[in-house]
Amino acid sequence: MEDVLALKTKNVAGNIRKIREYRDYTQDYLAAKLKISQNAYSKIELGYSKLTIDRLFQISTILEVEVTHLLTLNHNDLIKIIAEDENRTAAVS
Repeated sequence: MEDVLALKTKNVAGNIRKIREYRDYTQDYLAAKLKISQNAYSKIELGYSKLTIDRLFQISTILEVEVTHLLTLNHNDLIKIIAEDENRTAAVS
């Protein structure tokens, strides 16, 4: 059970990192937005810190992605969805 939980936690942290990189945001940028140190933010992405629901919602807002996507999708599917959403938005503009 703990192994499954650790894997899911690592997946969420990986999703956060992948989206941050996709958006060309630095850890410093997200840390500043969250009002925490870069070191504290790094621990979130590495899965060393427990992620609260509040913090998860804050991160999803900054990254402009649905919380459910962070929780349920793998990195590749997540980037694909974000890119498609951006292409649709650009086509409408």
